[in-house]
Amino acid sequence: MESLELRHLRYFVAVADAKHMTRAAEGLGIQQPPLSQQIRALEDHLGVKLFVRHPRGVALTDAGGLFLAEARRLLQDVAAAEQRMARLARGEEGLLNVGFTSSAAAHVFTPAALRACRREHPGIALALSECNAAEITESVAASRLHCGLLRVPVARPAGLAFQTLLREPVVVALPIDHPLAGRPGTRRPLSLRDLAGEKLILVRRPGAPGLYGNLLALFEEKGLRPQVAAEVERMMTNLNLVAAGVGVSVVPASMQGQHPHAIVYRALAESARLDAPLTLVYREADCAGPTASFLALMRRIAAEWTGDLRP
Repeated sequence: MESLELRHLRYFVAVADAKHMTRAAEGLGIQQPPLSQQIRALEDHLGVKLFVRHPRGVALTDAGGLFLAEARRLLQDVAAAEQRMARLARGEEGLLNVGFTSSAAAHVFTPAALRACRREHPGIALALSECNAAEITESVAASRLHCGLLRVPVARPAGLAFQTLLREPVVVALPIDHPLAGRPGTRRPLSLRDLAGEKLILVRRPGAPGLYGNLLALFEEKGLRPQVAAEVERMMTNLNLVAAGVGVSVVPASMQGQHPHAIVYRALAESARLDAPLTLVYREADCAGPTASFLALMRRIAAEWTGDLRP
């Protein structure tokens, strides 16, 4: 015997339990002579006698008793590892690295979906990272993240899939004391023309490429020149500056819960041209295990959310 294999441990435990070579061989589904040969080879490999042979069967030696405990432990560990790998393959267990942008996290869908994942797949450990859209795309492509939630894709590298889960309108975020904030009963939808002379706060293209580019393009289409007062990396920083009175902004409607005592949110007449998607990005060739379970759950919840229950 050149090396110890699991089958040798199983043979040994079977003989120890049966206390008889022939009965152990029958239980294993093999012939008795080959089993006896394997046990002798195991003893030679270990350098100790494991059994005392007598006419009615076999009995463990002291060394055999010690080795039996170790053999059982090793076989149990292997069985546990096999079971864990099976759960991993079925998507019931494992580590899942998920990235999200701040505006994607602000949508009520996102925490609801993450709660559902923890409830339905308690064996999946979620490692969550906040990044901008460019960072999420790069990290998923480089296998640092399994998947991510963002708004509009920055780029579409080969091998990545982008699935729109939901769409929502955008709104105008104004400091609470801004002249355009208006009184609750008199708030008509604002237009981009209303915002043309305002100090505009935007999330830079890497952070919110679609909204940034589409908004500026729509201003240009209408012959308007917006005054960009600040560009920031994160949507939450954007709203923090609005709350501080630095300027106004256009944000996804799901952000309306932020700074309720400092910001007024108004409908935008051109919202249909600036809708904000919620996009799931993942590697097309890496959709097994926990990733597959997470993607299926996200799609199911998105379908329930929109009422679209088509497969």
